[in-house]
Amino acid sequence: MNTKEVYLTLEGKQELEKELKYLKKEKRKEVSARIKEAISLGDLSENSEYNEAKNEQASVEKRISEIEEILNHMVLIEANGNVDMVSLGSTVVMKDLEYDELIEYTVVGSAEADPRKGRLSNESPVGKTILGKAKGEIVEVTVPAGVLKYEIVEIK
Repeated sequence: MNTKEVYLTLEGKQELEKELKYLKKEKRKEVSARIKEAISLGDLSENSEYNEAKNEQASVEKRISEIEEILNHMVLIEANGNVDMVSLGSTVVMKDLEYDELIEYTVVGSAEADPRKGRLSNESPVGKTILGKAKGEIVEVTVPAGVLKYEIVEIK
């Protein structure tokens, strides 16, 4: 098993706990009922409903295992109030120097990263580059598409 520490915000931890509870209490029962229903239809060798339900069961159990693993190795990111430098949990406003646009991200652990929701992984190219940087610094990030240049405008 993976013993790497997983960084989570309190919100991320609560979301995973909620998902785990749903999967264990509700989704397992739903899938089990579908399997029983499919079994009642007879011949399992060509029973697509049974095969689909068994595949879903495997998927649910895998996700339960993944969440439990994350929660067992999590380190809670606590806001340290430091607005002088970017750290895990910081919300950072950056100016894209190529497009002259402001973007805002919160630096989180990879388990809860979602750039579309403004949550940037500390392990991503941008996340790694801005950690430890201060307001006013210009950073260059090499990504598959080329080099991005940002100015750190604000750290919250």
